[in-house]
Amino acid sequence: MITLKHKDLLDAGVHFGHLTSKWHPNMAPFIFMERNGIHIIDLNKTLLQLQEATRALKVIASAGKRILFVATKKQAKGVVEQEAKRLGMPYITERWLGGTLTNFATIRRLLKKMSSFDKLTKSTAYDNMAKKEQLMIAREKTKLERLLQGIADTTRLPAALFIVDVKKEHIAVKEARKLGIPVFALTDTNTDPTCVDYPIPSNDDASRSVELIIKAVGNAIEEGLEERRKHKEVDTPTQGPVVSKGARERNVEKVVSSETVEKQAFMSKAMNKPTIKAAKKVTTQRVAEVKQEVSTKTVESTPKAKATTTSDKPHANAKKTTKQATPDPEKADQA
Repeated sequence: MITLKHKDLLDAGVHFGHLTSKWHPNMAPFIFMERNGIHIIDLNKTLLQLQEATRALKVIASAGKRILFVATKKQAKGVVEQEAKRLGMPYITERWLGGTLTNFATIRRLLKKMSSFDKLTKSTAYDNMAKKEQLMIAREKTKLERLLQGIADTTRLPAALFIVDVKKEHIAVKEARKLGIPVFALTDTNTDPTCVDYPIPSNDDASRSVELIIKAVGNAIEEGLEERRKHKEVDTPTQGPVVSKGARERNVEKVVSSETVEKQAFMSKAMNKPTIKAAKKVTTQRVAEVKQEVSTKTVESTPKAKATTTSDKPHANAKKTTKQATPDPEKADQA
């Protein structure tokens, strides 16, 4: 909850507005009075609007969503950057690139390019390059880091925008309204509060005023993040430890291997060693008998073959003799 009081706001100069000649008519409900040609902001309205904005930001932070801080004014740069880094939220404190939200695909391409340059400068290939190439890469890298350093870790669009000076960051407001992203902003007397979802009427030119409001908003976001951590701690014991797929497979393999080892041990105890030896002897005897049978068959078949060859030879000689013994009838007639 907000612990700010009227005295804190008065000491920081939150109540000072712009000149009466530069005021915006839509800011009339938040103006308390006019003094010495300057509008004075109603601090009661400021506290109410700040309480409503911090409550909404706390809900967004507790849901685990990201809030983009935008402040390119010199008075607010350092404070916004410091608070965003403390909360781990993205921020833009340099020039707002047109299409940062509506053309986020191009911004992601630039972020990948920046990360590739960072890896290249740390590699050995960068040392082997020419000096001109090294200078060109270094300049491009510094330029991208200056513009996109605060949103280097963002992979999706933010859930909300917190803007300092709506008039200066009008492009960011238009892009957020086009995409339906809620906008929280400090609105001075010269800005239009209707273009913002959660306006906080305050002095956006004084560094003390901006710092006070930013710290109050940062504390609300921090409370939301703390609530999210507590919910996670409560939910994790009921769900049990999260085990990855690889770990589950390894555990299954261990269980299976232990089961197989136990089965093998039980089988080895159940089986008698003498019976195994006897079975081995039977198989060796059987192999020897088969070998003897094969050898006897080969021995018996070889003499028969020789006998048949020897018995065939006399028949051939007999045929030759019969051919020689038979006389030719023509020769007999001539005689």
